[in-house]
Amino acid sequence: MLEKSMKAIVLTAPCRADEMTVADVPVPEVTPGHVLIKVHAFGINHSEILLRQFEVAQPYIRKPIIPGIECVGEVVDPSDSRLVKGQRVIALMGGMGRSFDGSYAEYALLPAANVFPVYSTLDWEELAAIPETYYTAYGSLTLSLQLTSADTLLIRGGTSTVGLAALQLARAIGARAIDTTRSEHKAELLRTYGADDVVIEGDDFVRRFLDSHPAGATKVLELIGASTLRSSLKVTATHGIVCHTGLLGGVYGLKEFDPIKEIPSGVYLTGFYSNRPTQEQIDGMMTLIERYRIRPIIGARFTFDQIPDAHTLAEQRTRIGKIVVTLP
Repeated sequence: MLEKSMKAIVLTAPCRADEMTVADVPVPEVTPGHVLIKVHAFGINHSEILLRQFEVAQPYIRKPIIPGIECVGEVVDPSDSRLVKGQRVIALMGGMGRSFDGSYAEYALLPAANVFPVYSTLDWEELAAIPETYYTAYGSLTLSLQLTSADTLLIRGGTSTVGLAALQLARAIGARAIDTTRSEHKAELLRTYGADDVVIEGDDFVRRFLDSHPAGATKVLELIGASTLRSSLKVTATHGIVCHTGLLGGVYGLKEFDPIKEIPSGVYLTGFYSNRPTQEQIDGMMTLIERYRIRPIIGARFTFDQIPDAHTLAEQRTRIGKIVVTLP
């Protein structure tokens, strides 16, 4: 029999990580068009840190709110959806943890459109590192960049969780992968994870990149964002594509950006927005992960009661790999 109450993290105003506490709240009642999931695990995301730090104060955030933009678990009540009870699923995006309660809870009531059945040999902990991170990487590489085995891919921000996922997926596709990082120490780690080359971020990046790769990159995954976008365009080969996906650099727009002058002739600029995944995309991603036996890189593991510690570690941005929270 389903419990009447559950443990959850609930936000009403901005707070420090150590001010988050686990509360007892009612298990949500199932409504048409929604699916009730028993949450087994979820990853910690940068957007959830921002939500806690300041964004929860914005009027467009429904309050009180249970954060969490992704989770993995099993269907408890499928309501009127295509899903069945006990089915293994992942859920992500589409307003989770902002427009409606998300995954920082023992149970999550989610729109059926946000919930995707999956086949995977990964355990719950490994699967929890997949949804938002690998979907963002997969969508950027396949839909926006149209990556093939003939490509040379430059990943700006290679040690980020999406960067690491993109490296694994690109290698599975057969592309040559060049990563960037700010640290020589992390450069060695990227090479062990499969990077064909690593270029250190910093001054004179364009010259240094082209000195070692004079043909340029045919595809560029821009995860740092606006602060490095101009230099990414300059190192892209003619008929190459730059995909602006991330905002790791903390710059959210370009001032006085002249597309005619600053996008080289014959170079294409696009983006990827991960808010509306489809079952077809999720199936393609999971097939690639299973076929090439990709195992996500997990940076740290926490229990549900340790969510404040997980957020503290995520804020420090020192750990390589996904931070995962598991529930009993």
